[in-house]
Amino acid sequence: MDIILIIIAAFIMLLGIVGSFLPVLPGPLTSWIGLLVLHFTDAIPMDKSFLIITFAIAMFIWILDYIIPAIGTKRFGGSKYGMIGTTIGLIVGLIAPIPGGIIIGPFIGALIGELINKNDTKTATKAAFGSFIGFLTSTFIKFVVAIIYLGLFIGTLWDYRNILFQF
Repeated sequence: MDIILIIIAAFIMLLGIVGSFLPVLPGPLTSWIGLLVLHFTDAIPMDKSFLIITFAIAMFIWILDYIIPAIGTKRFGGSKYGMIGTTIGLIVGLIAPIPGGIIIGPFIGALIGELINKNDTKTATKAAFGSFIGFLTSTFIKFVVAIIYLGLFIGTLWDYRNILFQF
C-alpha cells in the first residue's frame, strides 16, 4: 500500500509543478497535497509541524498569486481589463500550438484587454508589460516553491528508503 501512496504522491507532486504554470491549478497547494499523501504511508511518521508550516507557505503563495499580477498591472497603469486579458491570453497561449505561447499569450491578452478599456496604445503597452512582469514573477515564485516541495518529497523518500523499499 505504501508504494501505491508514493506513486500517487509523486504524480501529485509533478502535477503541482505543472500547476505552477497553469492558472487553473494551484501549484504549491497541489504539491503540498503530494507531501500530505506521502505522510499517509505507514513507514513515514507524521510530522504535524512540517505539514502545518508547508501548508501555511503554500496558502501564502496561493494568495500572493492573485496579488502580484494585480500589483504589476497597477504599477504600470493597468486596469482590470488588463488582468482579465492576461488570464485569457495565458489560457489561449497554453492551448494554441504557438512556440512560446505561454509567454506571448499573457502579454498580448493584457494588451488587448487594455485596448478594449479604451487606453491609447502607449498606455496599453505599458500596462500589458506590467501585467506580464507580474505574471512571470508570480509563476516563478510558484515554480520555486513547487520545486522545493519536490526536493522535500525526494529527501523524505531518501531518508526512509530502507524502510519503504525492503526487498
